[in-house]
Amino acid sequence: MSRIVLTTWGSLGDLHPFLAIALELKSRGHDVIVATCPCYRQQVESLKLGFHPVRPDCDWLRDEAQVRRFSHPRFGLLRVGREILMPALRDSCEDLRAAAQRADLLVTMMACYATRLVAEQEQIPWVSAVHIPLGFYSACDPPVLDVAPFLSRKLHNLGPVFWKSLFGLGKRISRPLARPWYQLRAELGLPPTHEGNPLVDSHSRSLVLALFSRLLADQQADWPPQTIVTGQPVFNSHEKVGLPPALTHFLGQGPPPVVFTLGSAVATNAGSFYEQSIACVQRLGIRAVFIADTGRQKRMPQLTTDMLAVEYASFDRLFPRAAAVVHHGGVGTTGIAMRAGCPMLVVPVAWDQPDNAERVRRLGIARTLPRHRYTAKTAATALQKLLNDATCVQQAAKVAAQVQQENGTRTACNALEAMLSK
Repeated sequence: MSRIVLTTWGSLGDLHPFLAIALELKSRGHDVIVATCPCYRQQVESLKLGFHPVRPDCDWLRDEAQVRRFSHPRFGLLRVGREILMPALRDSCEDLRAAAQRADLLVTMMACYATRLVAEQEQIPWVSAVHIPLGFYSACDPPVLDVAPFLSRKLHNLGPVFWKSLFGLGKRISRPLARPWYQLRAELGLPPTHEGNPLVDSHSRSLVLALFSRLLADQQADWPPQTIVTGQPVFNSHEKVGLPPALTHFLGQGPPPVVFTLGSAVATNAGSFYEQSIACVQRLGIRAVFIADTGRQKRMPQLTTDMLAVEYASFDRLFPRAAAVVHHGGVGTTGIAMRAGCPMLVVPVAWDQPDNAERVRRLGIARTLPRHRYTAKTAATALQKLLNDATCVQQAAKVAAQVQQENGTRTACNALEAMLSK
């Protein structure tokens, strides 16, 4: 039995893949610690998993003003790094060092910048995990950048030479953001490092796990050669509970509805999304389910008998029974919709969402509509085309059949155990 520490930071979409892996590793007899934001303590401990808090917290995801600031379409990622992650780097290092006592292996997501420092200082083997295709910044498969999504799409076919130069420039420009990391590294007595930018280049030299479907992004020539594309690890804490009774009853009363959701992060900054969505549904005369917290539901217009709002529902159980899903493009929601064979209208806001949206559009299973252009009229037009597109429905079913053959959790855990056995 090995002691394995998994560390992650961010929204539930960033937490859930690691919970899936942690539960599987525990079932295989390993001593597992999930080291993450203090606000997730109750959820992690309710699964009978070991927990250790690591700063900074993600409680800002409940604050509408802060979510609006940190999910800004152009400056959101920069602000997250400059105002949250880098100022807390010393705290993160201190917390993770405590969590990593007697650890045989550290497994970390890309935004946990303290992990590499702790691993090197404590001489603990470590594995990096990239759960969004954007995280590889591949010149061979260039992503849609949230700072300029329209321009990224227009320049997509300019080739690896152009994109490698552009990413190289971006890494040099953003390198000052990593100054606290370099300073702390020097104080810890660790040797200098010379990659382009440790905030995007710090992949483990031993093993990199790409925690998403090959259909979303497959291995590229400029990815680290030690990368394994696992498929999406699936976590569903409500697996044995099922859907809420009111939702189950609603689903049985008519044709499959369209599901509207903004996930767990940008939902705090929903703006007029739900109001416009309700008006869109009324225009089309379709059935709909809205996933929205109680506070948001109180501010929503009166729903008809063909509409239902619920605070939470297992996407794994709900999406297979939906005609389509309208969502923000988070990688977790996107992956579940792919596995369910559910056509999508993706309304990206920031971060990796524009890139994920473009990838499923290219797969032929989705349409996209930028958040700032999302109105009842534009949404109704796009959704009507989606629902009437038989080719899209057929392609979604084909994608689902392939994704369902993947087992991201098992593949990731097999890779981790193989590394431990070396």
